[in-house]
Amino acid sequence: MTKKLIIVESPTKAKTISKFLGKDWDVQSSFGHVRDLPKSDLGIDVENDFVPKYVIPTKARKAVNLLKKKAEKVKEVYLSTDEDREGEAIALNLTEALKLKEEVIRRVAFHEITATAVKEAIDSPREIDLNLVDAQQARRILDRLVGYKLSPWLWKKVAKGLSAGRVQSVALRLVVEREREIQAFKPEEYWKIVAEFVRGDKYPANLVAIDGKNLDKMAIKDAARAEAILADLKNSKYHISRIEKKDETKNPPSPLTTSLLQQEANRRFGYSSKQTMMIAQQLYEGIEVGGGQEGLITYMRTDSQNLSQKFLEEARDYVKQKFGGDYIPEKARLYRTKSKGAQEAHEAIRPTEVSRTPESIKDFLEAKQYRLYKMIWERSVASQMTAAKVAVTNLYINDKSDKYTFGVNGAIIKFLGYLAVYQNYSINTILPDCQEGEAADLQNVQSQQNFTKPPARYSDAGLVRQLEKRGIGRPSTYAPIISTIIERNYVRREEKRLQPTEIGFVVNDRLVEHFPQIVDYGFTAQMEEDFDNIADGDQKWQPVIKNFYDPFALLLEKKYSEVSKDELIEQTDVKCEKCGGPMIIKMARFGKFMACANFPECRFTKSLDDDSSESAYLEEKCPDCGGRLMNKQGRFGKFAACENYPECKFTRNTAAKTGVKCPECDKGELAQKRTKRGRIFYGCDNYPNCKFALWDKPLTDKCPKCKSILVEKKNEIKCSNTECDYSMPKE
Repeated sequence: MTKKLIIVESPTKAKTISKFLGKDWDVQSSFGHVRDLPKSDLGIDVENDFVPKYVIPTKARKAVNLLKKKAEKVKEVYLSTDEDREGEAIALNLTEALKLKEEVIRRVAFHEITATAVKEAIDSPREIDLNLVDAQQARRILDRLVGYKLSPWLWKKVAKGLSAGRVQSVALRLVVEREREIQAFKPEEYWKIVAEFVRGDKYPANLVAIDGKNLDKMAIKDAARAEAILADLKNSKYHISRIEKKDETKNPPSPLTTSLLQQEANRRFGYSSKQTMMIAQQLYEGIEVGGGQEGLITYMRTDSQNLSQKFLEEARDYVKQKFGGDYIPEKARLYRTKSKGAQEAHEAIRPTEVSRTPESIKDFLEAKQYRLYKMIWERSVASQMTAAKVAVTNLYINDKSDKYTFGVNGAIIKFLGYLAVYQNYSINTILPDCQEGEAADLQNVQSQQNFTKPPARYSDAGLVRQLEKRGIGRPSTYAPIISTIIERNYVRREEKRLQPTEIGFVVNDRLVEHFPQIVDYGFTAQMEEDFDNIADGDQKWQPVIKNFYDPFALLLEKKYSEVSKDELIEQTDVKCEKCGGPMIIKMARFGKFMACANFPECRFTKSLDDDSSESAYLEEKCPDCGGRLMNKQGRFGKFAACENYPECKFTRNTAAKTGVKCPECDKGELAQKRTKRGRIFYGCDNYPNCKFALWDKPLTDKCPKCKSILVEKKNEIKCSNTECDYSMPKE
């Protein structure tokens, strides 16, 4: 009997689906896209209605040849790629790459990889949605036009090796503008008066009013004013002047969309958007959980907060049995996303089976998979539970003259509701049981100097939230956008926050000045709306591209002649150490450097970090040719290189030392270094002879338990030995 062929994108997905289908099915993977635009040229006929020229990439040829042979032997080919624009495009590309006849094609798709969902999809095949294909193709063509046309302009007008992108450049602009806000910020001094009262336990209270007038944050501006208030408060008696109590209801959080998933995983676990999506993909495609490979969550690229009737019923049954009827509302909670252009036919990210609790499969999951699955499971189930009920108490304490009022608030959870499953609300202060008019025992009162703080740099979560708020990008693009601007060295992560690099500033400024439409937030959001209209069949893709490209091409031609790279060159009084010519400051892909103005006759360069020309040289000689070694600055930090480059190519790392001896080789010293993607780590300077490395900053002190190196984390000091549990709070 001839088998039926079903094609999916990934081998993992194929393995999971094979479990649900019998021996009559041949489940194969396309390993992603089987056709794409060529890398060697633009691949778009801009003179002929922007017709794309697709090719089969070299890496896809083996898979295509195998699938062709298998397709020739069957009467039905089921194209089971993901149910989004990208998946729809892959399905169409498969039909053309494999030269499939119309009568054999069966397009099937599902939101979750379970036996029921797969079989239901196979029983209800549909046609390929050409509107979705057109929307994906329009995005791909537009991004190609921007990238392949604008990037060469940056090479000529800024530095070689740079790139521009329609959405990545807008994301870079957000990061740069936030950094400029931080740089322009001027901190203002203000003071707080904090008292500590005792009634059994200590509880702090802030001065909130003077003479009955509420104090704003900046009311006490200097130390003199703070000291005058403290003098008034000395030796005073205090009493409880007012107690306010009110009940509040805390509703459960909504189910997870792609954006919310990335934000929550970043906030809770510090995962990058890329890392979150990689783990979610694994959970979606299938994990071995005892009885075989199972898809654990629904499709993770979605902007919908809709939940299936099956899940609603399962969740309500589970909660009722586990916690009782008081924990489920009278009717199932229904959510509708506020995201513009959301596809409500899709579902929110949820577990495929409510009965598959995190604890029941913990042993089958890696630590990060378990954390993410647990968060998805808990939030999905909690979304169908009753609200939590909280008793909030505001306590006010006055001095004996009633001139000064201190305030403190606390809360007591009266009914857990959804908090029994998903903890996203905490109580910081437990207040004593007291009555109005009672005395309050002051233990201490002091002033605290503070300064206003600039806005924080974006985390992955913050940037995703800002992109979504502005209508820029879609669920499938958030993680690639952030990864791209980091890989291009326009942005680096510093303490899990996104900071623009020197070249990032320059690229952004050039694009904002000369191509403002490309990096305009409103324009980029409008393009997303146009893509949505194409996907809905309300708009044709060619006019959308033409309306953008025609004025863009004219502007680009104009800017080639108008803009000079020399605008970025800075003159200096420094003389070249090789030929005596003037040194200038130039821009390269990884930042500014000094170079001889007589290039190419003289190729001498040096780092801007050097204080003088003499500091460019080290006292050591090159071990290979005997020439002098020079300080250099590269993409991954400082290094020493021979002055006779390129004839002699000797280099040596001179990264910042930590003073900590390498525990592995006992010869080298741990130094701060950077990975290819800019992430800081600490490795032995005896590399490659010793490959010892740590992600966290090493300290000179040793662990009191096991004598291993201690490392510094954000809020604590920990032992670097993973088998040792020693830790202490960071002061």
